Amino acid sequence: MYEADEQQAVVLEGDPALQQPIIRQMVVQLRSMDSYGTYDTWSDARVLDPLVLTKERRRAIPVVGDPDETTLSRVKAYYNALAQMIERETGLLAVPMINISHEGFGRALILVGKLVALDKTLRDVHRFGFDSLDALVAEAQKQLVKAAALVAENRAVAEL
Repeated sequence: MYEADEQQAVVLEGDPALQQPIIRQMVVQLRSMDSYGTYDTWSDARVLDPLVLTKERRRAIPVVGDPDETTLSRVKAYYNALAQMIERETGLLAVPMINISHEGFGRALILVGKLVALDKTLRDVHRFGFDSLDALVAEAQKQLVKAAALVAENRAVAEL
């Protein structure tokens, strides 16, 4: 099965985005959630490839459907990585909290102390992904800047 996937892989080994801090953290998070060792022999590009949803890949995902455990682990890895980046940026512990219904709707929060540094409504989680690794980096950077600014403005609450 991987041979067919490899021909259609959209994340290539030499992609410069693979060196971005959020991408590196995503790889760490995804590998840490792999309790069966599936990713042990996989390259970073192969581990991240399912996160990139081209138009063809999006079309192949049913409009109605429940998210599977692999998809849920990708969502968790993304918000765990964001929390880690917020922690690095602010110097304060950031904790992600994710609640997703069996239908793929929910909410992701990242708490820093008593402060909600990030609040994201999740819809159609079964289609979770990004147009490219660069799009993932851009979205994560946007969220990181907002969260870090919120923590800076409300540092006293974040330190509680």
